[in-house]
Amino acid sequence: MGLGFDWIDYGALAFFILAWGGYHFAVEKLSAGRNSLNARMSVYRRAWMERLIVRENRIVDSTIMASLQNGAAFFASTALFAIAGVLALLQATDTALMIFADLPFGIMTTRLAFEAKVGGLGIIFVYSFFKFAWSYRLFNYAAILIGAVPDRNDPDVRAAAGRAAAMSIVAGLHFNRGQRAFFFALGYLGWFISPYILIAATTAVLIVMWRRQFSSDAIEALAVDELVLGDPDIRKRKK
Repeated sequence: MGLGFDWIDYGALAFFILAWGGYHFAVEKLSAGRNSLNARMSVYRRAWMERLIVRENRIVDSTIMASLQNGAAFFASTALFAIAGVLALLQATDTALMIFADLPFGIMTTRLAFEAKVGGLGIIFVYSFFKFAWSYRLFNYAAILIGAVPDRNDPDVRAAAGRAAAMSIVAGLHFNRGQRAFFFALGYLGWFISPYILIAATTAVLIVMWRRQFSSDAIEALAVDELVLGDPDIRKRKK
């Protein structure tokens, strides 16, 4: 028995998958990704460990690491709530079908097709939960490695700091993948209204994410090479 999808549904779903996979490949595998915001912040993660070596008191480093762990824990718990929402939506399929059918661009769909769409949304949130949970665990490992960094006079200090930096970068990588799943889940929601909305919403998410990684104010902030005090717009000083 078919799911009741039209060819445009399969085309829109294929576009969604290709957009997500293509963005992942471009940012993490291609050389262009080296100029992304995530890649540049990885440089500062290493710089952080370089500064840690010469610090006598490492309380500030522990505070930063705790903040990173809390962020991962927050999103992991959010993903669990989202999964619970997906399960609740499956229990209210009939009501949801009537709501979506009444929307301006809503297209009538079968119960099986709707449940398949909800199942796909659930898969996205489960994926994001695993990414955030693993990121939280990796930040724990990074905290342990930071604690294991010896005194700066120890001959193994740079190697120990390098391991801590590498673990922090990997933790950040999985955290970014979890957030990426959240963003694309927003585009996926458009499929409940129409496959055309799915294509449009996915394109919008893709553009927003690409701009944030390669042409955002955050990128400009990293380009500032001196401390500017009392200037409400640091970009004016840079120009």
